[in-house]
Amino acid sequence: MRQILLTFLALLVSATVFGQDKHTINGYIKDSSNGEALIGATVYVKEISNGVTTNVYGFYSITLEPGDYTVQFSYVGYSTQLQTVSLQQNLELNVDLEIESETLEEIVIEGELEQANVENTEMSTNKLDIRTILKVPTLLGEADVFRSILLLPGVTTVGEGASGFNVRGGSVGQNLVLLDEAPVYNSSHLFGFFSVFNPDAVKDTKLFKGAIPSRYGGRLSSILDVRMKEGNSKKFEGNGGIGSIFSRLAVEAPIVKDKSSFIVAGRRSYLDILARPFVPLLEDGGKLYFYDLTLKTNYTFNRKNKLYASGYFGRDVFFFDKQQGFSWGNTTGTVRWNHLYNERLFSNVTFVYSNYDYQLQFGEDDLDKFNWKSSISNFIVKPQFTYFIDSNNELDFGGEAIYYSFTPANAVGVSNGNAIDVSLDEKYNLEAAVYIGNRQKINDWLSLEYGLRYSHFQLYGPGKVYQYNDTIPGFRRYAVSEETIGKGKSVVDYGNFEPRASFRVQLSPKSSLKGSYNRMVQYLHLISNTAASNPLDVWTPSSREIKPELADQFTLGYFRDLGPGKEYELSLETYYRTAQNQVDYIDGADILINEFLEGDLLSGKGRAYGLEAYLQKKTGKLTGWVSYTLARTESKVNGINNNDWYPTRYDQTHNLKIAGFYDVSERVSLSSNFVLVTGSPSTFPTSRYVMQDLLIPYNANNSRNNVRLPTYHRLDVSCTLQGKKVKKGKKRKIEDNWVFSIYNLYSRKNPFSIYFSQRDQRVVDNNPIDSKAVQFSIIGSLVPAVSYNFKF
Repeated sequence: MRQILLTFLALLVSATVFGQDKHTINGYIKDSSNGEALIGATVYVKEISNGVTTNVYGFYSITLEPGDYTVQFSYVGYSTQLQTVSLQQNLELNVDLEIESETLEEIVIEGELEQANVENTEMSTNKLDIRTILKVPTLLGEADVFRSILLLPGVTTVGEGASGFNVRGGSVGQNLVLLDEAPVYNSSHLFGFFSVFNPDAVKDTKLFKGAIPSRYGGRLSSILDVRMKEGNSKKFEGNGGIGSIFSRLAVEAPIVKDKSSFIVAGRRSYLDILARPFVPLLEDGGKLYFYDLTLKTNYTFNRKNKLYASGYFGRDVFFFDKQQGFSWGNTTGTVRWNHLYNERLFSNVTFVYSNYDYQLQFGEDDLDKFNWKSSISNFIVKPQFTYFIDSNNELDFGGEAIYYSFTPANAVGVSNGNAIDVSLDEKYNLEAAVYIGNRQKINDWLSLEYGLRYSHFQLYGPGKVYQYNDTIPGFRRYAVSEETIGKGKSVVDYGNFEPRASFRVQLSPKSSLKGSYNRMVQYLHLISNTAASNPLDVWTPSSREIKPELADQFTLGYFRDLGPGKEYELSLETYYRTAQNQVDYIDGADILINEFLEGDLLSGKGRAYGLEAYLQKKTGKLTGWVSYTLARTESKVNGINNNDWYPTRYDQTHNLKIAGFYDVSERVSLSSNFVLVTGSPSTFPTSRYVMQDLLIPYNANNSRNNVRLPTYHRLDVSCTLQGKKVKKGKKRKIEDNWVFSIYNLYSRKNPFSIYFSQRDQRVVDNNPIDSKAVQFSIIGSLVPAVSYNFKF
């Protein structure tokens, strides 16, 4: 730690000493139509053939020798601006870019620089522009962040109806999902069919699969950073849509023009309302719906200080009748303060509250019932600083402190009026981290990005700590002693260094070679032994028995721009990741309301490796991309699969995705996507035995995930019809469009799982018992949909 601070001080001193004769140009780049900050906009100085990009708040800073310069400001889909400046002192230069109205919008994924694919150090990173998300055909015609992410290389899911997503062989719980820097612990609505992110409120989505900057931590596989719109600071604006399953509405407007604005966006499904006359279950008090509300506001005090406040409130409700059902939901709140200390030192201090809870209840009446509530909440303080040393160095440093409160189970059962409390003790944790990182351009052909993060985790009392017996690996361990820990007393603590490094070697003006290494540490664990993650899965912190998960990932990639106008991007990436302390389960593990859960858990190691190929066409009437992933994900845990390596549930050898978008005319556009994926592994019985005419399947050789489900493939199509811009010679005040879509066009019955059962017939003496394999498909037919979207 001492060495990190000395390095930081050396960089700061050298930047101050050698930068005294230089001057700085800084400012913000925004959309001229609504005042939204443009993330990743390019500031390019022609005289030095170098430049910078704006941060997530649209801020940039570049330090140069005194002189005359031509500065180019650009962002994909916007008109480029050129400004000539005579730099004799520090200069503040704010720029508003106008949307290009006469050119076709480009589909943007991964960077806004004209040659970002080959010239920056970023790799294993995908950026989805909201315009792309709106074009992708999805279930029931509703634009969705997750459905778009699943079309990217290295991103998978175990099937329809599975919550979350998997990245490079990681589990759903190994992805950190952030909404305006607030962690979202369950990011799905309706059992995984939709994400919690309202597209009307989303500005920018960025997925880090590797080469993860040192400012991020806490998960092994990926970081999904979703940024919300700030609200139109120029004029009142409304967006909305009426779909097959839910409707949405968003309004945004200035509070003080060019100084303060807000946005409020809401959604509510109405499947229960439409189906109630036809489904008796819903007539008896049953409920099936979700809703969410997203809001954000900001205020600019002066050129050096700006305040943001945002929040999210969402919930899913699924009740079979008035007494029985379950629900789950997220609540987040974020307050951020941007401060500019000087022309080169930018800071942001973030305060976050996040809560995820779920509830389960069933029973006939108040005399016989069961209620279970569980939650995880946290408070976060995150100071972050960026020091723009010069045009070749950008230094990030800061810290993070997270206080966790877990309620594993607040559960009470009532039988014949007698209450039985089976609640589990709450758990309290503190996770803290400091980091430093630098982006450095060595020369025209070599760039580096390197950093170090140190994280520390501590589990506190009050509570009980159990010690378990040693047994044969793969069998349940039983508690042999108990220790009571007082309030505020430390139970266990862990500390880990997390180095990060990446490089870019420019091979030619159109091609480059990139590589990276990062270590990630995860102190929270999502406990789930089902085929797919579900809302009732359990989050639990590291303890004496459950060690933090660690992963080391190496990546190497070749990047190239193709075509005379560089309208194509090609990338080939290989990765290899090893993991320690991976959590798995004994056969028959009991993970729900289990005070001795640690006795059912196993720990082992994992590995994931693969090749990702990605080709994208960015411009023209026909745009889109093709991605292919060849991968393997395996675990090795003593007590499972005879202590040999076995494929994980989310291992998929081949993964092909094709997305295409075609502008037929100014009003009509077509889009489609095709997915072909190797079937997920599953554990099938290898033998069977009969007891009292009952057939019991049995896995005789203790194998895990020994069979693969059939190949998954699906084709989706959609057509968007834009409304007329002029009616009866006058420009319409409303912009609107109709989206006609078909999900699963050729009605493929993709298996989610296969299970075995005994046929329902009388068993004849001395005859073999007949059994059958049953394939369960979430969606087994085509799903047509129509939605209407408007903007005013």
